[in-house]
Amino acid sequence: MALRPTTSPRVNPIAIVGMAGRFPGAGSVSELWQNLVSETESVTTLDEETLRANEIDYDALRDRRDYVRRAGIVEGAELWDAPFFKSTPRQAAMMDPQLRVWLECAWEALEDAALDPERFGGSIGVFTGTGTRGNYLLSNIVPDRPYLETFIRNRDVDVYDIQIVNDRDYIATRAAYTFGLRGPAVTVQCACSTSLVAITMGCQSLWSGESDAVLAGGSSIQFPQARGYIHQPGAMFSTDGYTRTFDAEAGGTIFTCGVGAVLLQRLDDALAERRPVYAVIRGAANNNDGGASASYVAPYEPGQARVIESAQRIGGIDPRSVSYIECHGTATRMGDPLEIRGLTRAFRRQTEDKGFCAVGSLKTNVGHMSTAAGVGGVIKAALALHHRTLPASLHYRTPNPEIDFPSTPFYVVDSTRPWESDGPLRAGVSAFGVGGTNSHVVLEEAGA
Repeated sequence: MALRPTTSPRVNPIAIVGMAGRFPGAGSVSELWQNLVSETESVTTLDEETLRANEIDYDALRDRRDYVRRAGIVEGAELWDAPFFKSTPRQAAMMDPQLRVWLECAWEALEDAALDPERFGGSIGVFTGTGTRGNYLLSNIVPDRPYLETFIRNRDVDVYDIQIVNDRDYIATRAAYTFGLRGPAVTVQCACSTSLVAITMGCQSLWSGESDAVLAGGSSIQFPQARGYIHQPGAMFSTDGYTRTFDAEAGGTIFTCGVGAVLLQRLDDALAERRPVYAVIRGAANNNDGGASASYVAPYEPGQARVIESAQRIGGIDPRSVSYIECHGTATRMGDPLEIRGLTRAFRRQTEDKGFCAVGSLKTNVGHMSTAAGVGGVIKAALALHHRTLPASLHYRTPNPEIDFPSTPFYVVDSTRPWESDGPLRAGVSAFGVGGTNSHVVLEEAGA
C-alpha cells in the first residue's frame, strides 16, 4: 500500500537542479558517487616526506603515539582562473582557497542546471559559509613578509584588500558580485551545521518569494591540508583517522576539507523551464538547543528531535515513509547514541514500527568536512535518490553497545544495495553544530 503524508504540506516542494563539489578523493559530484558505490574511503595516510614539508615541527611530532598521520585533501585547491572570476592575479594569490573553490563550485552548479544568471529573469540568492577565518592568511600570506610588504610599499594592495579576500563575511557577496546575482546574499556561520542551515535558509527564501533560484552550500579548506593532528582522549578527533559511525570501535571523527554547492528552484518553476531535477526538498527546518545541553559543545537529543519533527511537519511527511537518514554521524561515544535516540523520539510521534529506515554517514567515506558537511550530506542523499541506490556506511562491523538498534526504526546500511520502497523514496539529512544549531531537511525522489 502506498504511504501518504498524514498532514498537508505547508510549503511547495523545492527542486535541486544543480550540484557541484570538491571532496577528499573526488574532484566532482560524479567522482564522489563512484567512490560511494565502490565503498571507497578517501582519507589519505600521509608519508613522512609530505608531513615534513607541511608540519611546523614534524620532528617533535613523529614519535608521539597520539599523533595521527591522516588527512582529507581537496586536490587542486591552489589552481584558479582569476580573470574568469573577475579577479586580478594579485588578488587571487592572496585570496583564501575556501572562497576561490566555492566560486568554482557555485559556477559549476549554475552550469549543471543550465541556468545563465544574465538571461535568468528572476532573483538569484546566495546562502553559504566557510570554515575557520584567516587560516590561509596566517599560514601563507602573513609569514611571507617580504612578499606582503612589497605590495603594501608599492601601494598595490592595502590591509583592506587583504581582508576582503580572506574574511568570512564576503563569501556570499563575492559570489553575488562575480555572477551578477541580485537576490539576498547572506553568509551563514554556525559551525558544522553551516551549509545545511544555508540550504534551509535558501528554501525559506524561495518559499517566501524573495528568491526565484538559490545557490547554497559551504566551503572548508584549511591550509596546509596535508598534515596530521593530535588525538585527545574524550575529544571529537578520531583515535586513528577513521570515522566508524555507529560501530562499537567508534573513536571520533577526522576533520577534512571539502566544498559543495547546490542550486535550488521551486519545483513548478524548474519543471516549466525543463531543468534537470536530482531530488526534491519537501521540508526543511533549523533550531537551537537553547542552552539545555550538558555543555556548550555537547549535543542535545530533544533539540535534534524537534528540528526533525519540524522539517517533517513542514513537508507534510509521515516519518514511516522515510526510508533513509543521512546522519550527522560523528562516530563519537556520546554523539552517535544520542543522534539515534533523537531520531527515534521524532519518528515515534507517528509510528511504532521498527527496522524500516536505513541510516548512514558520508563522514565514513570522506571524514567531517566541517562547514561543508551538511551540503555534502544533501549531495549524497540526492544522488542516492537519483540512482535509487543506498551506498554503504563504511567501517561498520559491530553495533555501538549504547545503541539498541532492534528497538528503533533504524538499521545501518552496511553494504551498497538497491533502494526500494512501497511509496516515493524519501530521505532525511541532519547536521548539528557546536553551540546547538541543528538543521534537518527531507528529500524525495524526483517525479514521485
